Order: sequence, then C-alpha cells, then structure tokens
Amino acid sequence: MKKILQNEKYIGDALQQKTYTVDFLSKKRVKNNGIVPQYYVENSHEPIIPRDLYMQVQEEMVRRANLHSGAKRKKRVYSSKYALSSIVYCFKCGDIYRRIAWSNRGKHSTVWRCCTRVEHGPKKCDAPTIQESDLQNAVVKAIQKVWGGKDAFLSVLEENIKTVLENESGEQIEEIDHKLEELQQELLQLASDKKGYGNVADAIHKLRGQRQNVLTRDVVRDGRRQRIEEMRDFLEKQINEPLGYDEQLVRRLVEKVTVYDDRMTMEFKSGLEIDVER
Repeated sequence: MKKILQNEKYIGDALQQKTYTVDFLSKKRVKNNGIVPQYYVENSHEPIIPRDLYMQVQEEMVRRANLHSGAKRKKRVYSSKYALSSIVYCFKCGDIYRRIAWSNRGKHSTVWRCCTRVEHGPKKCDAPTIQESDLQNAVVKAIQKVWGGKDAFLSVLEENIKTVLENESGEQIEEIDHKLEELQQELLQLASDKKGYGNVADAIHKLRGQRQNVLTRDVVRDGRRQRIEEMRDFLEKQINEPLGYDEQLVRRLVEKVTVYDDRMTMEFKSGLEIDVER
C-alpha cells in the first residue's frame, strides 16, 4: 500500500532506471542504489490523480510516521477513526489525548484523557479530563471565532500564502540534480575502469538523502499552502447559518488542539491559532 501511495506515476511523473540489468544473458535486474544514473521526469504521461492531492497524501504520511508525544517522545499509533484522534495534546506532559468510554457512579459518557495519566496515573500527569461534548463545542467556537472575524483573518491568510511561496526550493533541487549527474557519470567511469568507487557511491547516497529531505520540505510547504487556500475558501463561501460540529470539517481545518487547565488552543492547518476558554 505504501508503494502505491508514493508512486509518482499516478501524477504523470516518472523516475527512470529504478532497477538495472546486471546480467544480459539471464536478464537479471537489481535495485539501483546509485550505480547507474537515475532521472526524474515531470509530466511524462497523463496523470490519473491531481498533483495537489498526491502532495497532501505525502504530507499526511510524513505526519503519521512521526507521531511521537510525551516527555520521552514515545511513539504513538495513529488512529483515523475520529477527526480529533492524535491531534489533541496535553500541555503538561506533551502526550496525546485518547477517547475513552467513561463510567462514573453508574453514569456513562465519552471523555478524552491524557495517555500518560491513563497509563501511569495522576502522579505522572494530572491533566484534566474533558467531556467529548465540551471538546467538540470548543472546536466549533474556535471555527466560529475565525468565521466572525473573517475579514481580518483573510488578510492574515494572504500573508501566510506569500510566506509559503517565498520558500520555493526549485533551484536547490536543480543544483543537487546537477551534482548527482556529475557523480553518476564519474561512478560509471570508475566502474568501467575497474577502479574503487566507494567514496563516489557514498557521496551519491548522501546527495540522494539531501534531495529527499528537500522534497519532504516541499511536500509540507505545498500541503500548508493547500490548507491555507482551503481555509480562505471556507471563509469566503460560508453563509450565515448556525455551525455545528462536523467530522469532515474538523479534518479539513484543524491541525492541533492543546488542552490547558483554563483553555484550549486550536491550531488550524492554515497557521491560525485561536484560544477558547474552558
């Protein structure tokens, strides 16, 4: 599944020579780890999914793969069942909140509790328990707050878009690709002359890592720009009707919720932050 989600062919691009032939008689092919040149070709064929959707998927994969929380940065398993899963954080210990079926003196309810408190007790973390209805209402209030002052927030969003656009890294990718091509040609020559090419191969591997890091930053940047534009469209198109809690809307707009003793801070994917009193 991961290979499918990361396959550039679906957006019309192609990475040439992922494998190469080592034996022309048996036609045996092996994975190309830098022995022969690779070339990334954009728009080489008709795409079947939009590029911006592909970028959003890459951004989400990076986020889920790096889901750590708590003082010791414990690895947490991502859950997609509820929109608020894995995005509600405790301000005291930094751990995420978990949705729990609660029973207190025969009264049943659904609450959200800090994972550190659930696993190790209040001596480790005495963060407050939040009723699910209170958490959802706080999210709605934050969205309504943005909606009510949309004229002011729209100008902030425009500035955020300009900031994102200023961080383009196309020239950096071109420079890395140019160095890679030079090193790959040098590697081929050394291999042809039967000379040691370990240092060149290591340099190629290092450059590939740098290229991947730049591309990862690009994915995050493009994803943020998309989120800003989605928030702008939401504010511009929203009509004057009562707003209720909606899972899909929360997935689209909300990046993170931090629970304090006296308030909750909503961080939107567009970069906006709103405080809501508890």
